[in-house]
Amino acid sequence: MPRPSQAQQKRRDLLPIIARAFAELGYRRVTTAELAARCDVRENILYRLWPDKKAMFIAAIDYVYELSAATWGRLLAESGSTDGAADRLLDYESHHHGEFGHYRIVFAGLSETDDPDIRKALRHMYGQFHTFVRAQIEGQRRTGKGRRNPDATLAAWAIVGLGTVANIGRELGLLTDRDRKNLMAVVGRLMLKGSMD
Repeated sequence: MPRPSQAQQKRRDLLPIIARAFAELGYRRVTTAELAARCDVRENILYRLWPDKKAMFIAAIDYVYELSAATWGRLLAESGSTDGAADRLLDYESHHHGEFGHYRIVFAGLSETDDPDIRKALRHMYGQFHTFVRAQIEGQRRTGKGRRNPDATLAAWAIVGLGTVANIGRELGLLTDRDRKNLMAVVGRLMLKGSMD
């Protein structure tokens, strides 16, 4: 297996810092000078790794999903079983969803959907979240631990939507920590189990 290039490794190393800056300042307010300062590199180094600020922002959008997928992958690998995987993921998210503030990258991106590249990145990110959640729902239901209603595709969108609502509640102070936890755990489980009749 070929080793990643130094540029790929440098991108991987800097991306969490860049994502944090976009989460804190948004797309419009962050400058490449600010990004470079936070990364402790010169701006020209960033431009060797990404063609422009928009490409850095799109990489941060991709990072939102990649970080979640890596976290979920570790969680599932630690359990050693796919039985009840969706329940474990919902339980984890009910305690940790949004704690790093990366949802603010998505919110900033939503205000930029007139840009076709950013719109495409957001569609791809949401599509990945949906595909992953749907697969977990279908896996749970195959084991007989869930009914068939609502349809797994719709249930997955509902769970993705719960995450968005939980983040809005956090950002605007509309939901307490306990309310957000219950939203993900209780309502999410209703969608997962298909308990709606």
